[in-house]
Amino acid sequence: MTALDCDVLVIGGGIVGLSTAYALTRAAPGIDVVVLEKEAGPARHQTGRNSGVIHSGIYYRPDSLKARFAVRGAAEMVRFCAEHAIPHEVTGKLIVATDRAELPRLHALVQRGRENGIPVRELGPAQITEYEPHVRGLAAIHVGTTGVCDFAAVAARLAELAQEAGASVRYGAEVRTIGRRTRTGGVRARSGATPPAGGATVRSGASGGDYAAVDDGPAGSAVPRGQAAVDESAVAVLDGRTGEGLATRAGSTGRGAAAVAVRTTDGTVLRARMLVNCAGLHCDHIARLAGDDPRMRIVPFRGEYYALSPSRAHLVRGLVYPVPDPAFPFLGVHLTRGVDGGVHIGPNAVPALAREGYAWHTVRPRELAETLAYPGSWRIARRHWRYGAGELQRSLSKAAFTTAVRRLLPEVTADDLTPAPAGVRAQAVLRDGTLVDDFLIAESPRMVHVLNAPSPAATASLPIGREVARRVLAALAA
Repeated sequence: MTALDCDVLVIGGGIVGLSTAYALTRAAPGIDVVVLEKEAGPARHQTGRNSGVIHSGIYYRPDSLKARFAVRGAAEMVRFCAEHAIPHEVTGKLIVATDRAELPRLHALVQRGRENGIPVRELGPAQITEYEPHVRGLAAIHVGTTGVCDFAAVAARLAELAQEAGASVRYGAEVRTIGRRTRTGGVRARSGATPPAGGATVRSGASGGDYAAVDDGPAGSAVPRGQAAVDESAVAVLDGRTGEGLATRAGSTGRGAAAVAVRTTDGTVLRARMLVNCAGLHCDHIARLAGDDPRMRIVPFRGEYYALSPSRAHLVRGLVYPVPDPAFPFLGVHLTRGVDGGVHIGPNAVPALAREGYAWHTVRPRELAETLAYPGSWRIARRHWRYGAGELQRSLSKAAFTTAVRRLLPEVTADDLTPAPAGVRAQAVLRDGTLVDDFLIAESPRMVHVLNAPSPAATASLPIGREVARRVLAALAA
């Protein structure tokens, strides 16, 4: 057997990937972990482009991964920031109803918060102004455990701690090829950053030593006769909402997998006992590159922000949210006073024209075509077109965006808002158009894939990292 370069390869240097590396080094001192990040530094995408909110967990279904990990993670994140002198503050937040139709949903949030063990206080109009003098609403709830921090600084510190414990974090290392070696043969996804949609077929007569190649074929393509079939019993998945599994179209027979090989854009080849996919916006690409069919697709949604002019920042003391629409996973345009004292307003949620499409003019035709070809994208559009039309209007019209803000903060004018950097949410979508609501972590032989980890993943990153590490170590011990 070819000598291995490390025990575990982690793809993705955002907060979840770095938390996983940190958790592995704490749980198994001496384990050899390598993190591969395609950017020049950590936290360049979802982690470094969100509103910096430490979420309480009030929105999430009781006993879901989001609820359990957010509640636990919020407390741990505050302690981590305090221990490592990272800017943070526990501000509390208001969730404000501005229309009578929102009152039943607000009361339902009170009940959900209590079920999740979160302290909440119900407020009337006069009590709202005690917390936020310039905010207006019919009723509100105050959530005391919500806060803010610098998640990019948290990710950087996690990288340092993992490296101090012996891990290696390699920047500028984009993965182009992934292969799985088995005792009876092996598979390798063909070179290319973005495989086409669909399944993968094992091709015999492989080049490259002990690793066989994989050709990406049409969905439903079968493993040729004489090749190793998938051992479905070896495929496990944790999805608190759907319970659906991960199909290993080009996988090997269960426990026979003995190593994983990764080739980066500079030609470097690394071999490991396990691979962890924390690639965020590209996690489904990485899964397919590895020969697995994740049974979902990342559909990117851009969240656009404005900043409140410094002369008007006094209008917001802490965090103020609208009552969310339970049919959509986005929380609506909200007001956030960050650790630097500035106030961000947003985000909305509009389709991004690239996985890293932070502006309308950023278009990657291949990625856009892939999104448009996915049936789930059109089913989302049909199901949520009214909501989407409103979000699109607020994206294209500053006046419309300002009107949405004025529901909570009537004194704001369009002149008070200046554009701020946008983010992109990596939202997992099933083929039927269902937006995956919970965190989704899937396993296949020698691999763990984090397939849905949008907000509140930054808040929950420490528990998520431990959970992924637990699964990796269990697989290594099997």
